[in-house]
Parts: sequence; structure tokens; C-alpha cells
Amino acid sequence: MALISSPEQPVALKEVAAAVKGWVERLGAIWVSAQVIELNRRTAAIHFLTLRDMTEEVSVSVTLSTAVLDAAGPLREGMAVTAQLKPTVWMKSGRLSYECFDLRPTGEGQLLAQIEHLKRVLQAEGLFDPRLKRRLPVLPMGIGLITGKDSAAERDVVVNVGLRWPSARILTRHALMQGPSSANQVIEAVRELDEDPSIDVIVIARGGGSVEDLLPFSNEALIRAVAAARTPVVSAIGHEVDTPILDLVADLRASTPTDAAKRIVPDVHEELERLSRTQQRMTGVLAGFLSHQQVTLDNIKLRPVLRDPLTRFDVYAQHLASLRQNLTRAVSAKLDSEAAQISRASALVGSLSPQAVLKRGYAIVIDGDGKNLSSVDDATVGATLTAQISDGSLTVKVTQKKKENHGNR
Repeated sequence: MALISSPEQPVALKEVAAAVKGWVERLGAIWVSAQVIELNRRTAAIHFLTLRDMTEEVSVSVTLSTAVLDAAGPLREGMAVTAQLKPTVWMKSGRLSYECFDLRPTGEGQLLAQIEHLKRVLQAEGLFDPRLKRRLPVLPMGIGLITGKDSAAERDVVVNVGLRWPSARILTRHALMQGPSSANQVIEAVRELDEDPSIDVIVIARGGGSVEDLLPFSNEALIRAVAAARTPVVSAIGHEVDTPILDLVADLRASTPTDAAKRIVPDVHEELERLSRTQQRMTGVLAGFLSHQQVTLDNIKLRPVLRDPLTRFDVYAQHLASLRQNLTRAVSAKLDSEAAQISRASALVGSLSPQAVLKRGYAIVIDGDGKNLSSVDDATVGATLTAQISDGSLTVKVTQKKKENHGNR
């Protein structure tokens, strides 16, 4: 219904905005083809796209949810898409916008979305785990090369390997590097070279191309064949913008076929120069070591003990003589001390012996039974006794006994 207004009876702005919003939203949702020219991904739940017509300079602002954006897969500016849009008007600003309910890449974008989906599946299986990467040999005895026949990639690998290490052996297996049968031919070549015990590394080389051209190198069967190979595999597709899944599963990714040649074999000239420098350093180190040892030996030869080896024995002889003198003095002093002690003990023992007492005029009286008499009471008058003195004995006869009392002294 049309709004009626006049200068005297104007209509409220909100009523006009509501009417415009109602008229616009009558169109409902519609599918459109367009090109992404700007993507503004935010941390909030709503994101913003700017879509442009495929042929004319017509662009619109589009809002979409995180779920819709994630479901579309990887989006880049310039990608063609098909979007389900619904026009709407924001009441507060009166701005016309479009809400996106579904977004699907088309053409190259669709291929990238499919590749991204497969990439996520294989990544979840762990095929890209860095711990599964095999180390390339330092100097491969045999190099397996899978590439297009008479291609620039083949020439770059063969020429650069030959320049860097002329004795390197390259076994080439030609295969289609694009098209429907490319993946199967590359798979067959990988398996054949992997079974050859003389091959130490396999290089898959191509000189780049569009997303469609490189599609075989994101083929799931090829990716699984490379992951299952026992021989290290180098991916040298020769592109930088897009990354086929082969780059992620290969043991080494080379930016170009020439880079692959540089990565798999060393440069013989650089190695010879490095060897020469190493020999020079080793010679210098050895010469320095020998010079240091010679100085040490000369210092040892200057020591007195080496100039006159007997000098050391003279020192020991003097020390031994000194010890002998000290021992002799110690023994003599000990003997003198012991002799003096013995003399004193002998004098003490002599002073306490019965013989010494007898020499002072005392006598030992013995009865006929051989018993010593210690009291007058032990003798009888008329008995014959023996008196032992210092120089002999006397036989005496008791004629009288007289006992003295010494108790009061």
C-alpha cells in the first residue's frame, strides 16, 4: 500500500524504512553467480563478503554466518561462487544488504574446496605427521625420476644433478603429468621405483600449472601410494601459489625441479672445497698439537732428573743416611734408658734379697727339720741348730733360752 503524505501531514521515517524493508524482502531468497572480491572474516558469528557480477561493475555487500563460510571451504579473492542471497534493509541505517544462506565455489573454486576436504580427511588420518617423514640419503646411489617425457622439468632435474654430482645415476620413468590418466601412471611409476633396491630417493617433477593441471597430484590414490612407499619421495611440482596434497605427504617438498636437484645431491665442487678446508684445518690442528707436544717434551728434557738421573738417587741416599743416623741415636738412647732402668731395678732387688741382709750381720736359724726359726719358743734347750750367715753356716747348740718382750717399744 502506497504511503500518503504532504508537507502538512508528513509520514514518520520509521514507517518509510519499514515499507522499504517490506518491499525489498518480498523478493525472497535467490541463487546468483558472482565473484568474491573481498572477504572480511571476523571473530564474531557474522562475516562480510563483497560479491561482484561476473561481467559488469556491479557489487553488493553480503553477510553470512560462520557455518555457511566454513561449509564453503577455502575462499580467496577472485574466486567464482554460486550464492543463495536474500536482500534485506537494516532499519537503523536504512542500508540495503544481502544475507547469504548457502555459498558454493564453482569452477576452480570448487576444485579447491574438494581438495581442501580431502586434505582434512587425510590429515585426520595422520598422513601428514612430520614424524613419518623419512630422511633423504646424504648421497643417493640411485635417483628415481618421475616426470613428463622431454619436459622442462626432466631437463632441469637431469642437468642440475649432473652438474652437481656427475656420477649420480638417474632412472627416469615417464608419465603423463596432467589429465585423467596421469594419477594412475604416476602411481605405477612410484611403485616400480619403490621396489627397485638400487633407488634411494624418488623425485616427482612437473613445471607447475593451473589448479586443473595439478589436480592429479591431489589424487587420493596417489597420496596413499606415496605415503606407503618405503623410499623417500620428493615433490617438485614447481608452483608456489597452490599446494597440491602431494607436497604435504612427500618426505620433502621442493619449490621447483631445479630446487629438487639441489636438495637430493650435494655439489661436488662445494664438497671438494669443503674437504680441502677441512684438510687444511686438520693439518693446522695436528701441527699445533705436535708443536705443543714438542715444547712439552723439551721442557721435560730440561728437568734435572733427566739431565743427571743419578742426582735423584743422591738425594735419596742422603735422606737414607739421615734416617740411619736418627735410628742409631734413637736405638742407643733407648738402650741406655733401658740399662739404667735395669740397674735401678737390680739395685732395688739386691737391697731386698736375704743375702744382703745376712751381709749386714744377720743370720737365719734352721732347726733339724729344715724349718726357719722365727721365735725363741720354736727352739728347745739342748737342740742342735744351724745358723746361716753371709759366707757360710754354723752348727750351734741351744744351752739357754731367753725371750725378750718388745711390745712396749
